Amino acid sequence: MEQEEVAAREDADLQLMYRIERPVYNEAAIRSQVLDRKEKSTTLRERLAQQFRCSSKRAKAAALSFLPILTWLPSYPVKQYLFSDVVSGLSTGVVQLPQGLAYAMLAAVPPVYGLYSSFYPVLLYTFFGTSRHISVGTFAVISLMIGGVVVREAPDSMFYVLPANGSNMSAVLDVEARDARRVQVAVVLTTLVGIIQIIFGLLRFGFVAIYLTEPLVRGFTTAAAVHVVVSQLKYLLGVKTQRFSGPLSAIYSVKAVLSDITSTNITTLILGLVCIVFLYGVKDINERFKKKLPIPIPGEIIVVIVSTGVSYGLSLSEDYSVDVVGKIPTGLLPPAAPQFSLLPSLVTDSFAVAIVGFSMGMSLAKIFALKHGYSVDGNQELIALGLCNLVSSFFQTFAITCSMSRSLVQESTGGKTQIAGLLASLVVLLVVVAIGFVFQPLPQTALAAIIMVNLLGMFKQIRDIPTLWRTSKIELAIWLVAFVASVLLGLDYGLLVAVAFAILTVIYRTQSPKSAVLGHVPGTGLYCDVDEYEEAAEYEGIKIFHSNSSIYFANSDLYVNTLKEKTGVNPEHIQAARKAIKKQKEKKANSSNNSPSKICVKYKKEEVTHEVVSYNNVAEEQRNGRSGDRCSMSASEQSIFLNPPSTVHFIILDWTPVNFIDSVGAKAIKQVIKDYAAVDVLVVIAGCSRGLLVELDTLQFFTGVMTTDMVFPTVHDAVLHCQHSLPPSSCSGQ
Repeated sequence: MEQEEVAAREDADLQLMYRIERPVYNEAAIRSQVLDRKEKSTTLRERLAQQFRCSSKRAKAAALSFLPILTWLPSYPVKQYLFSDVVSGLSTGVVQLPQGLAYAMLAAVPPVYGLYSSFYPVLLYTFFGTSRHISVGTFAVISLMIGGVVVREAPDSMFYVLPANGSNMSAVLDVEARDARRVQVAVVLTTLVGIIQIIFGLLRFGFVAIYLTEPLVRGFTTAAAVHVVVSQLKYLLGVKTQRFSGPLSAIYSVKAVLSDITSTNITTLILGLVCIVFLYGVKDINERFKKKLPIPIPGEIIVVIVSTGVSYGLSLSEDYSVDVVGKIPTGLLPPAAPQFSLLPSLVTDSFAVAIVGFSMGMSLAKIFALKHGYSVDGNQELIALGLCNLVSSFFQTFAITCSMSRSLVQESTGGKTQIAGLLASLVVLLVVVAIGFVFQPLPQTALAAIIMVNLLGMFKQIRDIPTLWRTSKIELAIWLVAFVASVLLGLDYGLLVAVAFAILTVIYRTQSPKSAVLGHVPGTGLYCDVDEYEEAAEYEGIKIFHSNSSIYFANSDLYVNTLKEKTGVNPEHIQAARKAIKKQKEKKANSSNNSPSKICVKYKKEEVTHEVVSYNNVAEEQRNGRSGDRCSMSASEQSIFLNPPSTVHFIILDWTPVNFIDSVGAKAIKQVIKDYAAVDVLVVIAGCSRGLLVELDTLQFFTGVMTTDMVFPTVHDAVLHCQHSLPPSSCSGQ
């Protein structure tokens, strides 16, 4: 038995062997002997005609792509999914109702518009969305961005009017006119956001979300949570302060609240704190016992119902001056065209809202798709969100995206498809059409409590800082810049600064690539950094240079300079020494003085000087590396500073990591090849991808000193070629 186990272990330890025997290839041999490029059998006109040809199959594919519901609804397993979707939809709708009312406050519009925004877009997403688990609708970050724009375009100062009786009373705020104007601004902004998202989707620009890297999004949303909490302080305390927007708005808001804190409404504050404590406790219970609870405890709707009942029963608005939601009209509004005259001043803001909204929705959609084993289409998601915003804006809604908290509720309560989202929207519709008036006594401080507690998840993102400190300082810098810039400059300018900084970090990384001289690991085909691995040994007379970046206008000079520094072979220095030696020889030939002239050649690191009598003597001394203090400086002597004598005959450029090269980079490489050739050092290239070779052909790289004979498919091919071409005295035994 023991022998069998030993044999089994030995068999398990056997490695696959990689054996191949072939000639050493260069690119010229590959093109003539190994690879034949396929001839394109169709012309450009034929390819265009095929691209735009219409057929029943293509029409069906386009319809299924535009209406993803058609792909899963016909085969919807009613018995398996319907009950789960009903429970999930009712649970999500119960959460969506108070959040719609609360986030309307963030958007600076009357609460009923939050309910409209929780119905129409959710209904539309059921038909056009590709994710089965996200819950679209109002979201704190987007609502706050909209609120900033709305307050900027329709500030309170525009709506103070004098009393009609002409008395000496001070001007009063026309709340109805202000709210109507703010709704117009929010609706036009939403229309423009929808148009931008649809255009991006049709142009297949779903990739734009990749520029919003995860640290950037998390830093940005944490800053948004700070703005949201600051904006809700006045509702929690019951103080009357204006709403600020733009740079430093968070600081101004805190200052305004603190300066008026003595007028805090104690009843409002107590009610708000009780709601916060209750909601926090419910969320903690839901988290701790989520596996045992069939559905999460709906803390938000409990707070809304109880606080509304308490407010109505105790007449908090009349007797204790507690601010309440106020009038909620019953029924839906008829469609109306937005005020397009407002468009020019909202273009920049709409781009920010469109991109942030899409990135939020897409990031959550990918998480759920990965968890449940299906795929989401980024371009179709852009079109779906765009249609939700554009069409819904004609029914007086503001911009929406995916909500993290509601999506978690929808998924954790067993939601299987967007039928759950459809049912959630119907719950909101029931309230809008039939029982909206019931929530008129709802205290605003209760909505502020709901908003604040729902932001706990975003504030927990601060834990990213120590993790990023250990893993990536650059990503930590992106997180901090996104957070600080968004807190101080506002969400719109903060996002712009954060994206610009993230792009700069990419440029910085390409400008600071890791470079190395490679050596061969005996017994393998591997080449590794000689400074990092003891086993890696260089071949005599050959330098292998590796840099993990592409070569283009921004870093071509850096690439060349690093090449000269790492290899220790600088053609300019060698040329300078040769010119000085030649000049000295000419002087000696023309001089009648037979005393030997001197030129001091000083090697940078060794402080070595050589007396130069003739070119041959110098060459011999440099080959043998002899040194001595054989010359003393005088006014007539010349001093040339060189690197230590080099016996390098070949330099191999490892282009395995190079993804692209532009015309500037190609010219720089050709020039450095010429420079090295002038000092009898041959430069060859190894590891080019086929795509990069096509680019080099397009750039006419293989002309003049550079030919395809100098390009090799692997570093080892290049090494074997160079070893074969080395002078006999330079060959190593490796």
